[in-house]
Amino acid sequence: MGLIKMTKYRTLLLATIGFNFSFLIWFSFAPFTGPMAEEFGLSTAEIGILASSAIWMAPFGRMLTGWLSDKFGAPAIFAIVLAYVGVFSIGSAFAQNYSVFFVLRLIVATAGITFVIGIQHVAEWFEEENLGLAEGIYAGVGNAGAAGGALILPRVFGTGWNGPLFSTNWRAAFFYTGIVSILLAIAYYTLGEAAKSEEKRQATKENTSFRGWLHTATRYGTVVLAAAYIMSFGLELSMNGWLATYYREAFNQDNLVIASTFAATFSIAAGLLRPFGGYGSDLLARKEKNILPFFEGQYRGQWTFLGLCFIVVMMFAMTLAGLSGVLLNAVVIGFLVGTGCAWAEGAIFAQVPAMFPNDSGSVAGVVGGVGTVGGIVYPLFYSAPWLSNLHIGYSVTALTMLPIVALSAWVFRPEIAKVANTAGFTGSTQEGTSVASGDD
Repeated sequence: MGLIKMTKYRTLLLATIGFNFSFLIWFSFAPFTGPMAEEFGLSTAEIGILASSAIWMAPFGRMLTGWLSDKFGAPAIFAIVLAYVGVFSIGSAFAQNYSVFFVLRLIVATAGITFVIGIQHVAEWFEEENLGLAEGIYAGVGNAGAAGGALILPRVFGTGWNGPLFSTNWRAAFFYTGIVSILLAIAYYTLGEAAKSEEKRQATKENTSFRGWLHTATRYGTVVLAAAYIMSFGLELSMNGWLATYYREAFNQDNLVIASTFAATFSIAAGLLRPFGGYGSDLLARKEKNILPFFEGQYRGQWTFLGLCFIVVMMFAMTLAGLSGVLLNAVVIGFLVGTGCAWAEGAIFAQVPAMFPNDSGSVAGVVGGVGTVGGIVYPLFYSAPWLSNLHIGYSVTALTMLPIVALSAWVFRPEIAKVANTAGFTGSTQEGTSVASGDD
């Protein structure tokens, strides 16, 4: 038992470090949008497209790697992704043509697909009653890699950088982060173990047929959690790639380090507070405590629903803070938006492995993959040329979230929630799929 416990926590540590760095390299472009725009002649709208493009490969990539992690085990898949991301990040450091650079960074941006690999890996080792906290720690500290990128990279690779290989700071940053990614790939493959027992490994592996995946992907529970992830994690992705530009352009803040630091306050909240979301879900489920009577008995669902509502309110507040013209107001509300993202994300990924214990990789892939759509779409709202100013886009985004909140209110009702992991858009439970209680 002692060896299993030690390996369990080693798995959590390994997955967390791997994902934290994946997030850092994923958004390593964000602190350097100013100098890159200058070198390649990009407009503000084109910077918005670059921020959006960082997410383009994630939806399909996450669905695929979630399934591959169930089938072949997380250590091998995580190592493969880290290795090729490192190689292409190094390549992007040498790109002289913007089209080539853009394609290479698209490939580097697939670092974000490692999220579902780690979710699956942690779920293979932790018990149901502690899943929310464990997944919250993994994803929360991992997501904070974006803050690390915003805080560390512009300081290590400053404006006056003149290293042995590059005289351009962002090229040096892309090169050296690529080297680290390759080293982490070797470490993950060497130290990682797929599951806590052979029985657990086989139970997961047996649910990897395409028919089983399709059935799982269309359950009500999967669909609503994927939609909720659009407006939480998708929002987080979009803000990570946009806020440094927003603080610089909307408030005439020319200092790259200061603008990136302000942006990092959002990433810190969205990342490091995520365990709070998972722990709150665990706590309500263990104590069977109702905090919203119209979702009676659906303890995790109640916690998730409140988190989604908080995000919508804070996004409207983000517009008001920007229109006030006071930069500090926008930074504070941005931090609260990040807090809402952390709350909802932790709650969502407390539900995923608990509802689908033997399909955690596949469901995490669907939820995580579909969720990234927000990261693609929302930056286009923020930088849309038809907006009167850069503050209005947050309210436009909030309006698009209201149908998702309504969908979650429908699915989290007791009569629907009790069958949400077995009933859905392609019929009822099929042989070979996991069956668990509607609540967790």
